[in-house]
Amino acid sequence: MANVYLTGAGPGDMELLTLKALRVIQTADVIIYDRLANPNILEKAKNGCEFVYVGKEDGRHIMPQDDINETIYQSSLKYENVVRLKGGDPFVFGRGGEEAAYLQERGVKFEIIPGITSAISVPAYAGIPVTHRGVAVSFRVVTAHESPNKKESQIPWENFKTDDTIVFLMGLHNLPKIAKKLIEIGKDVNYPCAVISKGTTPEQTVIVGTLQDIVEKAKDAPTPALIVVGKVVELREQLNWFK
Repeated sequence: MANVYLTGAGPGDMELLTLKALRVIQTADVIIYDRLANPNILEKAKNGCEFVYVGKEDGRHIMPQDDINETIYQSSLKYENVVRLKGGDPFVFGRGGEEAAYLQERGVKFEIIPGITSAISVPAYAGIPVTHRGVAVSFRVVTAHESPNKKESQIPWENFKTDDTIVFLMGLHNLPKIAKKLIEIGKDVNYPCAVISKGTTPEQTVIVGTLQDIVEKAKDAPTPALIVVGKVVELREQLNWFK
């Protein structure tokens, strides 16, 4: 029976790949990988390993999720060691749960290998701690890219009135809506926020602003990017270390 590893590749920096992820990558017979996984990771695979690209971009899917699920399943029938390599962590808006459920329903053994999520690591590389004593005692991680099949938003905007740090993943194109909604629920227009593009990589860029001006400041920001909203953003000036 095949071994299927739903594996987190981490946020981008090659050295943030976990030892366990590296081990299964080195023994994989096939690697089914996403756009957000650092492509240099594939160089760690053994000779003869097959690579299947199933990357997704806004509005352009190389392969629909249902087909990805079936590709993983069919690979498990053909190969002994199958690695599904996903950027960040498989269970943090990575749809790893859907892939695991698909395999479970078909009696395929799988293992989850967590990855370092961008929700924490990317702000850290920007000098922004998601929690800080006296500033923020909790943080939220929110997808800003909701399912098109839902008629109403599942994002509980009214719950964002506190000073929790809010990290929006996959949200750059929805930045105007995010800023508008947060102001509507009572956030000050001068509330700090940041847009971090290509975090943890040499191409990392950080744009700091407020809810009032961040849309204009970040209009040309590259993807992938995440958005951090909260008073912790003000700590960047003191804690910025990655240059």
